[in-house]
Amino acid sequence: MDRMISISLPVRDLALSTRFYEALGAANDSAFTDETAAMMRFSPHIVVMLLTHARYAGFTQRAIPDAHRTAQMALGISQPSRAAVDEAVIRAAAIGGTADVNPAEDHGFMYSRSVADPDGHIWEPVWMEMAAAPQDA
Repeated sequence: MDRMISISLPVRDLALSTRFYEALGAANDSAFTDETAAMMRFSPHIVVMLLTHARYAGFTQRAIPDAHRTAQMALGISQPSRAAVDEAVIRAAAIGGTADVNPAEDHGFMYSRSVADPDGHIWEPVWMEMAAAPQDA
C-alpha cells in the first residue's frame, strides 16, 4: 500500500480557503467536501483537509492558535520549475494569501518562496534539481 499524507488545517472562511488552495495547485475533492470541510488534493497521496473552526474543534480540545502570529510549521510543496514557484506564489497571493512571509531562498539547485494562506498557514512552493545539488548537501 502506498502511504498518504493528509494535513488538517482550521480555517475561518472555507470558501476563500478553498479558492486559495486551488490557486496553489490543489483540486477540490467534492466527495469529501461539505459546508464544514473541503478536501484539497495536491496529488493522489497528498491532501489538505480544510476544516471550519467548529469542525476542527471536534478533533481536539487544544486551542486553535492564530497562525498570523505564531509559526507552527512551513509546508513545502514541490513545483516543476523556478518559474512555477513564482507563479504559485503570485496566484495564491491574488486569492487572499500573503506572499513572501519568509525570505526567498535561492541556492542555484533549489529555489523556494513562501506564501501564507488567508489563515496564516505558511506554504513554501519549492523547485529542486537534485542532479545539480552539491554532494555534501
